[in-house]
Amino acid sequence: MKIPKTIKRYCKYCKAHTEQKVSQNKKRQARSLTQGAKIRREFGKGKGNLGTRGSKPPISKFKLANKKLSKKTDLRYECTVCKKKSVQASGIRAKKVEFT
Repeated sequence: MKIPKTIKRYCKYCKAHTEQKVSQNKKRQARSLTQGAKIRREFGKGKGNLGTRGSKPPISKFKLANKKLSKKTDLRYECTVCKKKSVQASGIRAKKVEFT
């Protein structure tokens, strides 16, 4: 996906439309043990599910099915007037991002 290096968009600090530089930031990985994984690990060690939760094994024993092939882009916009940065609200799913 090709994205221009500068985009004219609204700056919430200047309260006006200004030229903004676009840069990409690496997304942080999700936590390794989510709430569900902790529960499955706890109940997977011989305690049973006590009739409250599904009897799934601990997260390390099964693979995540239907894994997505691309990650959402994390774009940062820096205003050329006030030099403040703003983050894109929701990323676009793309395998490769290229700045033109």
